Amino acid sequence: MRKLPFDQGKLESICGRWSTPFHLYDERGIRENARRLKAAFAWNPRFREFFAVKAAPNPYLMKMLREEGFGSDCSSLAELVLAEKVGNTGDMVMFTSNDTPAEEFLRAAQLGAVINFDDITHLDFFAEAVKPAGITFAGYQSPFCCRWNPGPLKGGNAIIGKPEEAKYGFTKDQLFEAYRRMKAAGAKRFGLHTMVASNELDPQYIVDTAALLFDLVVEISEKVGITFEFINIGGGVGIPYRPDQKAMDLEFVGRGIEEAYRTRLLAKGHPDLGLYMECGRCITGPYGYLVSRVRHVKDTYRKYIGLDACMANLMRPALYGAYHQVLVPKYGGIQDNWDCGPELIPMEREVCDVTGSLCENNDKFAIQRDVPKAAPGDLVVICDAGAHGHAMGFQYNGKLRSAELLLREDGSVKEIRRAETLDDYFATLDFSGLDSFV
Repeated sequence: MRKLPFDQGKLESICGRWSTPFHLYDERGIRENARRLKAAFAWNPRFREFFAVKAAPNPYLMKMLREEGFGSDCSSLAELVLAEKVGNTGDMVMFTSNDTPAEEFLRAAQLGAVINFDDITHLDFFAEAVKPAGITFAGYQSPFCCRWNPGPLKGGNAIIGKPEEAKYGFTKDQLFEAYRRMKAAGAKRFGLHTMVASNELDPQYIVDTAALLFDLVVEISEKVGITFEFINIGGGVGIPYRPDQKAMDLEFVGRGIEEAYRTRLLAKGHPDLGLYMECGRCITGPYGYLVSRVRHVKDTYRKYIGLDACMANLMRPALYGAYHQVLVPKYGGIQDNWDCGPELIPMEREVCDVTGSLCENNDKFAIQRDVPKAAPGDLVVICDAGAHGHAMGFQYNGKLRSAELLLREDGSVKEIRRAETLDDYFATLDFSGLDSFV
């Protein structure tokens, strides 16, 4: 059974300082979770997790994970800047991008990041982009990597779709050509990457992905004459959003990959290499909460619970039909497999839609769901919002992005991103010329 890291009293105290809605992250939960991941792969002394910045691009969260030994998985200029701000440079940064502009390749190379190419045409494009800075394949200190798209060799899952229909990565034949060209250009350090699932809960799927990469590393090494320093099995490790789901057994994954590592890599003559991952969701996702208040209760053809949060604060339900548990802390007790602390008042339940205030009918956190009954003014907690929540925010209808708060291990709360203001919203507009505008 899962337990909230706060009760009704603590939450009301926080709301006395910060207005809802806001995202609240649990430092203790995130740190303990990070250590569990590392422990599962401790058999590989070169194991490294590159936290997927896109999941929660907040420097305080990134700094906290850097203290746990995590690097940064970046896909854009802004994410590279964030990584540098928290102290991650060099091979502590994995730059995995697609349709990449020249200036981003240049910035990544100047940081000394591991460059993970998405397409064979990017090799020449990269070489031209970094030439003004005097950077070459031969002189580069960090490894180069290619993203493999296994196509029909690996089934995708319901979220990410079939690999052969995805825009990402090299074919197998293109990989051989790419590594030959990089070797001929003087590159000396290499890795191999794939990412074929999203929010996957089957541990065997992750093990099988690693096994495929081990086989491919051996084949490329033999035919091209290079040695790999690492494989990156990507992210995609899911979390149990629904009450009836179980978290992925990372210890099972660790043992399974270790067995494949010994039988499909070392036994074939390839030397030790590092195992890399780029998880985001499974690191911070379960330890972030969207805290909101009920504004209105509407009863027409169905019952609606209207919140002061909307899909601009958490768009996964509207975008994917994703499930997030909805709790009403005033009841305490057990709600949907969550232990919310001691029982406060007898809990009532009702079937309703839990909605936001955007002018979009899909602005709903839950549809016809049996949830704890709520009244105007009640606090509502939407769970598992610690990844791809605040990060996917937007400003449709002039909605302002909410604050992010960190619940520290000592029980104190720190604001790690202030809420936007109207001044922020209008900052990119110039009203001074309106009177003369024709």
